[in-house]
Amino acid sequence: MADIVTPQVRSRMMSGIRGADTRPEMAVRRALRNLGVGYRLHVKDLPGRPDIVMKGRRKIVEVMGCYWHRHPGCPKATTPSSNTEFWNRKFASNVARDARNLTELEGSGWSVLRVWECETGDATLLQKRIAQFLGLGECGGRSEGDQGQGSPSREGSAAARS
Repeated sequence: MADIVTPQVRSRMMSGIRGADTRPEMAVRRALRNLGVGYRLHVKDLPGRPDIVMKGRRKIVEVMGCYWHRHPGCPKATTPSSNTEFWNRKFASNVARDARNLTELEGSGWSVLRVWECETGDATLLQKRIAQFLGLGECGGRSEGDQGQGSPSREGSAAARS
């Protein structure tokens, strides 16, 4: 089956696919902020440049796109009907690279949580899963909208200084 768009249009479409700051990644980062957990993004000196790294805890959260990383059984993990040989090689190399990076990270003493794109829709469930992974109990730290104990708001901190 021939592609329904020109190569130039397809190239523009594919170049718009982001590798960082994706919606699923932002959902995970929001959950971590709600839990009061600090993190670093895309640490270059670790295998595969993991999405979210908590160095002090030796924990990593990898946010995986169901399509690109082939989430087993997920309806989002489809294969294009044109140029299937290329896509099957591409997807197989992605999965192999993911497995290699996971093995290296775990071999270096890191605990890794994989969060699939399709699992980020329910913010409450996502936050509970992350809290459990981090050993924070079921709900973890702060709740939605809580500024945290002992951290005054901007107005309060100005009053405290005077």
